[in-house]
Amino acid sequence: MTKKLKIIFVVAVLFVVILLKNMLLPDSSNVVTAVTTDVVSAISNEVADDKTTTSSVDYSQQKIIALAPHVVEVLFDLGVGERIVATTEHSDFPAQALDIPRIGNYARLKIEQILAHQPDLIIAWRTGNPSDDLQRLEQLGLNIVYSDPVNLSDVAKEFRLFGQLTGKATIAEQKAQSFEQSLNALQQKYQDKQDIKVFYELWSKPLTTVAKNAWPQQHLSICGASNPFVNLVNDYPQINIEQIIVADPDLIIQPMSQGEPNPDAIDWQKFPQVNAAKHQQLLQPNSDMLHRMSYRLLTELELLCENIDNSRNYYQQLAVQQPNQVN
Repeated sequence: MTKKLKIIFVVAVLFVVILLKNMLLPDSSNVVTAVTTDVVSAISNEVADDKTTTSSVDYSQQKIIALAPHVVEVLFDLGVGERIVATTEHSDFPAQALDIPRIGNYARLKIEQILAHQPDLIIAWRTGNPSDDLQRLEQLGLNIVYSDPVNLSDVAKEFRLFGQLTGKATIAEQKAQSFEQSLNALQQKYQDKQDIKVFYELWSKPLTTVAKNAWPQQHLSICGASNPFVNLVNDYPQINIEQIIVADPDLIIQPMSQGEPNPDAIDWQKFPQVNAAKHQQLLQPNSDMLHRMSYRLLTELELLCENIDNSRNYYQQLAVQQPNQVN
């Protein structure tokens, strides 16, 4: 029996009950009330079940707008990249992502173009998209889910969330567990290493570093590196050259991006009074991988930890061979 016929049937039963009550049982209002309540409940359940069935997602036709490069990467990792109908600037991995239409950047979203795509789902980046545009999209009734990774371990949570949203919960759980295991292994490998003082040159103009719970600061912590500016007032503080000279780091990390080059990166060879420059201890990791909240950051993070450890070993050997050369 179809749901429609079931509803007709229970309505008919209700009608008969009320008719009998009027004809045969004038004093049986309590019984009739109980039966009526059960019938109405049955109708409500049938309607609710029908709504659930008709509103279920046809994932093969799902249209997604991904408003951040890391969201695009995770969706491709889950095997649903073809569902992305639009994204933002700098979404350049994997190669197929370059063909996805652009509907904005970190400063502004093109609302009209977003509406034209008629997306089933928008995955926005809470701290990486313009809040006023997101508010307008919400007011227009669009289905928005927020990506909001704060800690490295949140990448696994993102996989699980996106897996639920796209019908890919199984592969998402596999990816999430693999990420967690690899991250834990890195942390255990380097947690007892000897400290090495590291300056992280996030940006050059204005000169900006990392502190507190900044994303790259978490990388340094995983690799067992010590940041002399970790306790400054915010996650991404601006500083000056004099502060770096006073801190005298043993290693300088200068991340580089193909998508967003840093032509003003400091030439540290001009500052031989800094220990890292004196000993030519400079790393330039791939920030396109390291700064994105996606699975492949693990590859670059592992390489970063290895290179930091190489610098650590350099100073340890130097201390044995030429103790006067080490500060």
